[in-house]
Amino acid sequence: MKKISYIILLTTLTSFILFSSCMQKEEEITPITELENIEENENNLDSIVAEIVSVSFSGSEGNYSFSVGISSPDTGCDQYADWWEVITEDGELIYRRILGHSHVNEQPFIRSGGGVTVNGDQTVIVRAHMNEAGYGIQVFKGSTNEGFEPFATDNEFANGLDLIEPLPTGCAF
Repeated sequence: MKKISYIILLTTLTSFILFSSCMQKEEEITPITELENIEENENNLDSIVAEIVSVSFSGSEGNYSFSVGISSPDTGCDQYADWWEVITEDGELIYRRILGHSHVNEQPFIRSGGGVTVNGDQTVIVRAHMNEAGYGIQVFKGSTNEGFEPFATDNEFANGLDLIEPLPTGCAF
């Protein structure tokens, strides 16, 4: 009788262990999460657009020099941040700094440009553009009197500016 009870107990324990390990393996599989990530990447251009990461400035009213930090997924001339610009809150171009080459091994990078003709209390937006993907939505917004802070625009904000001169004439590397 003890031998039969021992075998039943051992069989029950073995079955429980096998069942538990199968359940753990099933819980580790997360195909829904993987699908959500794929959909998120398809709907989210952040992986292929340039983002502004910093803005500093010097100079005086009507003639500022801006130093703009950009993070972009540059791969070479086929995919690179080709300019940054300063625009009004209404979407009018004030200044554009053309970037003549990709920055594959220099991320994030800072490039300066000026004279940016803004008043000290004028609120402006600084944003970057990728040669193939267009504008990113991570921008900086502010004024030279108050400083600049991260801000997000929508995908459609002032998109027509990508047709206004100056525009890049090529990519060096």
